Order: sequence, then C-alpha cells, then structure tokens
Amino acid sequence: MLTLVHATQSRSFRILWLLEELGTDYAIRPVSIRRRDGSGAPDPGNPHPHGQVPALIHDGSVVTESTAIALYLTDLFPGCEMGRDVGTAARGAYLSWLAYYAGVIEPAAISHMNGWTAANAEAARLHKAMCDHVIATLERQPYLVDERPSSVDIILSSSLMWLRTLLPESAAVDGYIGRMAARPALARAQIKEKAEGK
Repeated sequence: MLTLVHATQSRSFRILWLLEELGTDYAIRPVSIRRRDGSGAPDPGNPHPHGQVPALIHDGSVVTESTAIALYLTDLFPGCEMGRDVGTAARGAYLSWLAYYAGVIEPAAISHMNGWTAANAEAARLHKAMCDHVIATLERQPYLVDERPSSVDIILSSSLMWLRTLLPESAAVDGYIGRMAARPALARAQIKEKAEGK
C-alpha cells in the first residue's frame, strides 16, 4: 500500500499530482508542518526526519525528498508515462534532470528569491546558468527530458505555478506551464487537495 504523508499547500502536492498521473491506489496521511510564517508545528506522526513533506510510505519503507519519491514511484510502475525505464535511451536524461532539479534548480532559485544573487557574483552566475539551461531546453523541446512529460516536469511546473518568477519571462516557459496545467491528473489532484483542506 502506498501512503502519501501530505500537508495541504505544500511541496507534497507535487507527489499527490504524480500519484494521480500514475492512476494507482494510495492513501493520504494528513500531517501538520511548520510553515514559513512560523505557524504550524511538526507532527509526531510524520516519518520525515525533519518533520517536513513529502514522505511516502510503501509496505513499511519510508522514502523522503521529492525527486527520490518521484524516482521510486516511476520505477515501481515500469512503462508509466511519468518515468523512463532502465535500459531506455531517455533514462540518463531522466536521472540527470531529477538530480539537476534537487541540486541546481531549487537551490539557485531559493538563492535568487532570498536576494543572495544580488550580493554574490558566483550565486548570480549559477542562477543565470540554470535559467539559461532550462529555458534553452524548453525552447528546443516541449518537456525537460524529451517529447513526453515526466515526473520532473510535475516537480518543476508545480513550483512555477506556485511562483512564476522562479524563472525569467519566456514564451517557452509559459507554454510549458500551460501544457502541464491542462493535464487532467492535475485537476484530480487539486480536487483531492481541496477536500483534504476542509
């Protein structure tokens, strides 16, 4: 059984969306988390080591961190649209983009959001290089890995839907967000998220 440890209006929504894309059965374990504004508190029932979300429980095993959960889930369902199977030509790009999101995109975006790029030339260079790479990729193809969406696109596009200024103005990025926003699984996840928030 798959159980998503979830808090509404948080990063765990991206995994809720992914689970809907996979069309699998799962349960949601709602938890409280510490919010940016200082509200909320860690939930003692949350298995994440820092009391954050997302976390995934599968048959007693716990997986944390968005990109690790995305890889775990897509490997659990070979042949699914949201993954790229071992031995396929796109597997390398898929793994690279998962690592790139966690190791480059998110840290560079947070650095920029917090104003560090304004005071640090190296941080500014890394942020610009990240933006240039993502935009150039989306100008060349519709999704990050190839011609089909993957779990990495769910992670990035959900972040951009939350805060579009994570990347500079770009018609390619706007088109990408639009394509991902039109996915029926997103609408289903939004309905579940709303129900959880009541």
